[in-house]
Order: sequence, then structure tokens, then C-alpha cells
Amino acid sequence: MQRVCINGVTSSWLDVMSGVPQGSVLGPILFLIYINDLDNGIKNWILKFADDTKIFSAVDDDSDHRLLQKDLDNLLMWAEEWQMMFSVSKCKVMHLGHKNHGYSYYMDTNQLDTVEEEKDLGIVITKDLKVSQQCKQAYAIASRMLGVINRSIKSKDRDILLSLYKSLVRPHLEYCIPAWSPHYVKDKELIERIQHRFTRMFPELRKLPYLRRLEYLKLWTLEERIACADLIEVYKIIHGISSVSFDTFFEFNSYGTTRCHLLKLMKKRASTNLKHHFFSEQVINNWNNLDNKTVTSGSINIFKGNLERLRQSNEIDLFVGN
Repeated sequence: MQRVCINGVTSSWLDVMSGVPQGSVLGPILFLIYINDLDNGIKNWILKFADDTKIFSAVDDDSDHRLLQKDLDNLLMWAEEWQMMFSVSKCKVMHLGHKNHGYSYYMDTNQLDTVEEEKDLGIVITKDLKVSQQCKQAYAIASRMLGVINRSIKSKDRDILLSLYKSLVRPHLEYCIPAWSPHYVKDKELIERIQHRFTRMFPELRKLPYLRRLEYLKLWTLEERIACADLIEVYKIIHGISSVSFDTFFEFNSYGTTRCHLLKLMKKRASTNLKHHFFSEQVINNWNNLDNKTVTSGSINIFKGNLERLRQSNEIDLFVGN
């Protein structure tokens, strides 16, 4: 049941026979319950997040292609039965891998468009799985927001500008950063350019070197913050705070020396450059270089504080390249 309340005056209660009330706390829960059986009978991998559904599989031959097409047909049958049709025009296919056969797929007799890049939950995914396009998107949005602040805020007070930068600009550069952490120098420099511009908004700092400006404003470089975000994610996974299972990405190093701490991770051999720079690989050196006090921190906030301690004390090279 639902009713409307405006200025303390409420309407009468009405039965809600179908649909999900939008803009409510209960809405997403009801929607997840509603589509809970969407994947019944699906043979391949399927991911559901609110009204965004993805299905994927390794397709090596015609039989794999037919199986994936059958799964799409089952999804369409479910949608017809429950009168919640897919927007076929928005459904896309992306082929990954150099040896991909590039089969065509259909929904409701319509051939799905094949794309080379697509935005997924705010992150640009490309067929080569490189992050340059996501970096360009993040830079463009953050640059526009920084321009708005620079044009509209006359005050150059440090606290005011820092608050605006941290709340309105930097989040665009760090949204889901462990999933698309840049590793090419050109991508890192592009992202860092935003913070360069911000630190030059203070007239008294313009002639100082970049690192001196950061020191005055008590900021980390964005590359350091990205490495820190990766480490926080590993901490959450190891200590069971994240919903991601430890076995999905990591394996403890049970061989050789246990210098530094007892939660060292196994560094596996990466067969491709893409795998070498994937989250579960590029973060291992930094994690293994931490001390035991840091990796066994009692909470995320304590863990962050210990990272700050290590950075300031220069006890170890915390953000080494991989």
C-alpha cells in the first residue's frame, strides 16, 4: 500500500497491485525480489543489478553460440510472461578477444547491435578492455566541474576550494577506481592534470612546483590515492568486509620468506600485458610491502591511518610500480 504526504497532509491509502514505487528505499528491494527468478534455466553467466542485466559466455564454436542464443530467448520469454519487456534497442553485444568469431545474436527477431565500447554502471568498457576511454570520460567530467567552480566561486579561501574540489571534482576521477585503475603513463598524466589545475587556482601557489603545492594543501597525488584505493579494496576482501570472495582474485603466499607480514599474497605469472595490469595482479607488490601492523588493522579507518603513517615516515616505498 502507499499514500502521498505533502506538508503533513496525507492522502488515503491505496493498494499497489503492480509496479515498484520509484524514489523509495523499499523500491530497489522490491525490484530485486521481482526479478529474482530471471536467471532460472540460464546456462551461461548472468549479472543483475537493478534493471541492468548482462549475460556472457566463452563462445568457441557453433554449439556455444546456440546455447547463448537460447539463453537470450529464455530471457525474452520471462519478460513476456511477467509483462516487463526488455528495451531491445538498448541491448548490445560486445565481442572480446582476438580470436572471437563475432556471431550475431537476436532478441524478438531483431539483431542486436555490436559495439566496441559501452558504458556499464558508469564505467566505459571497451572490447580491448583498456581504460583510456574511461580516463578521458573521467577527465572531461571533472574538468567541466572544475571550470564551473573556477568561474563561479570568487573566493580563494583554501578550505572552501578544498571542500568543493573533494566533493564535486575528485569523486569523478576515483569512481570505482580499482576496476579501471590506469597503468599507462599517458592515462595517469591525464587524470593528474585535473589536480595540477586545481592547485594553480591559488594565486600564492602558482609559482611553486606541483609537489610543493600538494604539500601545502595536504593532498596526495592522484596516483597515490589510486594505489591506496586498491589496497583498501584488498584489505576489505581479505578481512571479509567485501562481498567479493578472497578466492576469486587471490591466494596467500605459503612459500618462502614471510618478511613484513604473514598475509602476503602469491604473485602469479601473467601471460598477457592486460592481465599483468589487472587489479588482482598490480596491487600485490604494494600489499606485500606493507608491515604487519597495517595489514592487521582492526578497521578500515585504522588501516587508512596506518597507510598515512607509512607514507609520511618513508619506511617503505609504498607505491612502487609493477
